[in-house]
Amino acid sequence: MHSPIRRPAVALAATALSATLFHFGTGLTPVPWLTWLAPLPVLVLAHRVGARAAFLAASAAWLGGQTMMWGYFLDTVQIPPPMVVSLIIGSALLFGLIVLLSRALLLRGRPLTAVAVVPAAWVAVEYAFSVLSPNGAWWSLAYTQAGVLPVLQTASVTGPWGITFLLLGVPAAIAAVLAPRAPGREAGREAGREAERETGRAGRLRVAVTAVTVLTLALGYGAWRLRSPYGESSEKVALLATDRDGWVPVASAEGRALLGQYTARIPGLAARGARVVVMPEKVFVADDATLPVLAAPLARLAADHHVDIIVGLILKRSGSLRNAAVDFPADGSRPVEYFKHHLIPGLESDFQPGNRKAFVPGSGSRWGIAICFDLDLPGLVRDYRRSGATTLFVPAWDFDRDRWLHGRMAVTRGVETGLTVARAARDGDLVVSDAFGRIRMEAHSADAPLVSALTALPTGSADTPYTRFGDWFAWACALLLLLAFASAVRARSAAGAGGAAGARRATDTGGAEGAEGAAGDRRAPAAHA
Repeated sequence: MHSPIRRPAVALAATALSATLFHFGTGLTPVPWLTWLAPLPVLVLAHRVGARAAFLAASAAWLGGQTMMWGYFLDTVQIPPPMVVSLIIGSALLFGLIVLLSRALLLRGRPLTAVAVVPAAWVAVEYAFSVLSPNGAWWSLAYTQAGVLPVLQTASVTGPWGITFLLLGVPAAIAAVLAPRAPGREAGREAGREAERETGRAGRLRVAVTAVTVLTLALGYGAWRLRSPYGESSEKVALLATDRDGWVPVASAEGRALLGQYTARIPGLAARGARVVVMPEKVFVADDATLPVLAAPLARLAADHHVDIIVGLILKRSGSLRNAAVDFPADGSRPVEYFKHHLIPGLESDFQPGNRKAFVPGSGSRWGIAICFDLDLPGLVRDYRRSGATTLFVPAWDFDRDRWLHGRMAVTRGVETGLTVARAARDGDLVVSDAFGRIRMEAHSADAPLVSALTALPTGSADTPYTRFGDWFAWACALLLLLAFASAVRARSAAGAGGAAGARRATDTGGAEGAEGAAGDRRAPAAHA
């Protein structure tokens, strides 16, 4: 290729720059605009160096950018070390292979396919991880854009996968447009060289026009969706949380004191219009014998003040542990129990999962209940929306350092399915977001000994393609990846056949022109996508 990068220092600088951008543009507190730039240096580099250097640079950049996640995975969420190594090292190698495939396709004159394969392949990787791993869809670049609302709206059509596609597709397109022109026949005629220049320009133009069109459509759709007004209902939700390590038996002196702190706040919140009060996950530990210590005062408060009270607790029953959320209804009826469906691997291995949805009584299936990690997996939220839910109340427990990321995953689930999410987390953020990802209220649980926040519930919900069709876009990306791989193999075979034919012509004629033509056939790309 023309203008190759021969100085190792330049290649190392590009790798270090991408690693730095990945470091700040991904992770627990990403800077969203850096995510768009992070792959660009190594993608530009890949079209100017050999295959080995391109692979090593891309893999090293991703690996370097993920160094801050080692401690979080190993110490905070306690993922087994072999799984952490597989995730971080494996994803770095996959990123290198994807860049290598894109480079090969561009060399063979397929610029559009070369660009599309980068985001399509990474979407396929993210989706495969979400399906095969018990950790669900938490490992995605899409959440970096949770605060960029026009971009976030893409999730309502494609799920998180469409956002990932945009994040990698844009830099891949820029790198292809900036790639040096592949050389033609060195001894070819001037007209031939001019034709090759024209086809190269046409390929770059197609890439640029396609990328701009896709990005414009996505942002235009986002802006159109965000025209919906900030509707507020007369019904309000209150989130209530205090930080403390571990959980406490409700019948102990410490448990009774903690319960008293919570119950002292509820009448005031009800007087200010709260219709539902949500407390965090695993606040108390109870069994059937001690559960009345919790149930009696909360049921009485709920009925007296006509407010539903949802509390998270560990429930010991029939020899098993359940991560439960119990709703004490405003009408004084029987409490509703919900058991967490998706348990955190390792940390909740002693718990039994639930398998039923639960709704606030009297809401007409409008208000559903879920717990924390349940919202890391899109499928359950889609099921709630298909059942008629317009709001999810979510007791949660974060790890403080991941409070932004975990809270914004819940916001993304709401955009995907067009519903409101009210999430009360200890060691995290108390967040209420509407169907378009707009934050209606936010507070940090460490801001006071006992934090409460009150806001009106948004009136609107939205029907979304993602709710109806699920992960169609991820499957489309997987198909595109297979087609791109087949295209690369076919182009390689055609190039080999062309080179062999040219060599035979050179032998038959005894001249150097045939051999030179064969070399040109191998180097000059075709002018199609």
